[in-house]
Amino acid sequence: MIERVVVRTFRTTAATSVDPEGHRHPAPEHEVVEALLEITDTDGATGYCQVQPDQLRPAVLDKHVRPVLLGQDPWDRERLWRLLGRRQRGAHGGFTDRALGFVDQALWDLVARKAGLPAWKLAGGARDRIPAYGSTMCGDTDGLATPGDYADFAKHLVSVGYRAIKLHTWMPPVPGAPSVSRDVEACQAVRDAVGPDIALMLDASHWYSRTEALRLGRALQEMDYYWFEEPMEEASISSYRWLAEQLDIPVIGPEVAWGKHLTRAEWITAGACDILRAGPAGSGGITPVLKTVHLAESFNMDCEIHGNGAGSLTVLGATDGGRWYERGLLHPHVDFDRVPPHRNSIADPLDENGDVALPLIPGIGDDWNFEHIGVHTLEVR
Repeated sequence: MIERVVVRTFRTTAATSVDPEGHRHPAPEHEVVEALLEITDTDGATGYCQVQPDQLRPAVLDKHVRPVLLGQDPWDRERLWRLLGRRQRGAHGGFTDRALGFVDQALWDLVARKAGLPAWKLAGGARDRIPAYGSTMCGDTDGLATPGDYADFAKHLVSVGYRAIKLHTWMPPVPGAPSVSRDVEACQAVRDAVGPDIALMLDASHWYSRTEALRLGRALQEMDYYWFEEPMEEASISSYRWLAEQLDIPVIGPEVAWGKHLTRAEWITAGACDILRAGPAGSGGITPVLKTVHLAESFNMDCEIHGNGAGSLTVLGATDGGRWYERGLLHPHVDFDRVPPHRNSIADPLDENGDVALPLIPGIGDDWNFEHIGVHTLEVR
């Protein structure tokens, strides 16, 4: 039975930082505060998930998470997930899909560790490796500042094994962003650089209007891009239906829309996307994303998993509804394979063929440096 639920904050270092609009960019190595959710049962087994420190605040733990989990069997993941999800209605936005997703991932990690199995095997075991696409950081003023920068970086990504690349182009607060013309130039430069055999995608600025998104989408399909992602605010499903009806390039979504698998069902029935999109970190956890993948399968649609990390790999290993693993965010000035002090290894090393092998350690696949975390702990909530 579950007897302890805590969030541990600790000091570590990072080589990236987030701009005022929430986009990640390179930065000199610096100290940061991270957090780890820990769910422990009476056998002494613990499941972990790295969380954003402000997403699982003490009030969220006390009001919503602990009342559901304490004294319960961690193997009852479906029942616990449903009970947690029902608390969102009364939380008035205080208990988000992201917070729910952290708790669900930690529960999967706990039971998989108890079973001595990788969580992706426990959840289905459809495959043991998957091709990765290189997912770039957003454009900036140093490293990804010009279409030529994107072209040069794309050639580098192909040289190390990637067979697919997704661009994130320029977004505010970068001067002049967003710009359809500039995005088209970057996308064309990358296509010219890597040739016709590399799959290319664009995750566009979500500030575009319908007419801007249509102009950009038509340009992408002329360049034979594989998908077009989030050019507009995703709350407007009708805008995406309008866009998908006029384009040949597949429209993928929703990336960040609130509502877990339920919202994804609405996108399918509205005809708002050609490829479905969900990720454990933002869509309520591994449990609802597995539902989403099987929902897409029932409509003969792919479901591509948003975001990198152990939770995404768990879903991708358990199912075969997505074609790629999103590896990133990548940048010419960042060593993505850098192992931060609070980990012993990364979950998703890339092999020479551009594939990521599914982790074989028990749990969802994170390999924590508990000695570092313990020494650098700031608070246990």
